Amino acid sequence: MCSRYSLTSPPEAVRDMFGYTNEAEFPPRYNIAPTEPVAIVRTTHSGARELALVRWGLIPSWAKDPTKLSTLINARAETATVKPSFRASMRHRRCIIPADAFYEWTGKPGSKQPHMISFKSGEMMGFAGVWDHWLGPDGSEIDTMAILTTKPNTEMTKIHDRMPVILAPEDYEIWLDCTPGSSVGLEPFLKPVPDGSLEIIAVSKDLNNPHNDRPEIQEPVQGKLF
Repeated sequence: MCSRYSLTSPPEAVRDMFGYTNEAEFPPRYNIAPTEPVAIVRTTHSGARELALVRWGLIPSWAKDPTKLSTLINARAETATVKPSFRASMRHRRCIIPADAFYEWTGKPGSKQPHMISFKSGEMMGFAGVWDHWLGPDGSEIDTMAILTTKPNTEMTKIHDRMPVILAPEDYEIWLDCTPGSSVGLEPFLKPVPDGSLEIIAVSKDLNNPHNDRPEIQEPVQGKLF
């Protein structure tokens, strides 16, 4: 599961990394939570990449009443191509979610310890995602997204049994190209990152409150990680 992440790199660095063509300004975010507006990279009808703001928590286009649906923040990579909520988006509306790190927790309810997971190299992450467009009967519209998750690599097994699918930069083009209208052949991308590539740091418990969105929540804390 992936239920929090951060994007603190400046907009120009994000644009260089993900190659979108539109101008987009956004503030650093240290504690991004579900249902909030988030940045995704997707392909337009003209074939160009764009950065768009959508809501985190996918609403399938066929949903009659979104209030009766669970908040779909993640899609299991193993079943996303067949699940009714995600299968059309896997064929036609794939996206990448820029991030610098994501968070997971260990411990018992009431005393959970958050951990920040990032690349040892300091490189940005691109989570594999899907998005959808919902049109309400009153004419209201909203774009939403979900992050794909997969089994953990060796480091992540110590703290969780799932992790986001993190795409390699050389795979961005194929992932975003939905012109074939098919999800066949995507399996090689839906895997954990190589062992030894992640850094896991215990951070401030202030991160547990999604309203705390400031640099201090990423400061390392003393003690054992696991």
